Amino acid sequence: MAVEIMPIGEVVAGRTEVADDYWGGVESVIQLDESEFPLDSVRGLEEFSHLVVVWHFDQASPDDVEYHARSPRGNPQWPATGTFAHRNHRRPNQLAQSFPRLLRVDGLRLHVTDLDAVVGTKIYDLSPYFSVMGPRGEISEPAWPGEMLAHYWADKA
Repeated sequence: MAVEIMPIGEVVAGRTEVADDYWGGVESVIQLDESEFPLDSVRGLEEFSHLVVVWHFDQASPDDVEYHARSPRGNPQWPATGTFAHRNHRRPNQLAQSFPRLLRVDGLRLHVTDLDAVVGTKIYDLSPYFSVMGPRGEISEPAWPGEMLAHYWADKA
């Protein structure tokens, strides 16, 4: 069964160009839908350091979706991995999640940093990050994500 979801807000300030790297230091603003949400819908949110933000790669084309194994960023030095081993716009529903730091709450405007979504991106859900709901146990991953993302959170020179 298909699920229909509506955006709850939009990125209205921050980075404007889509790019693979250099997201460090970018401050963004998420504007929640004022016609839908009362001010008290964010009450208490300012007590949290980070959010979980679900958004849509709405600037990507549905034609970008790929189900086959491929090398990340087309780099043959990294192993060909399947769709569900990637975190990019080539996913079936082109959904993403980010974990930005919440800087402040100004009405229904959420000021954040380290949100890797550009101005105009529709936000479909957000919640505070609860550390007790994060991964349990030892975390393991291959070397290629760290190599590929070495400059992801670097400041743009």
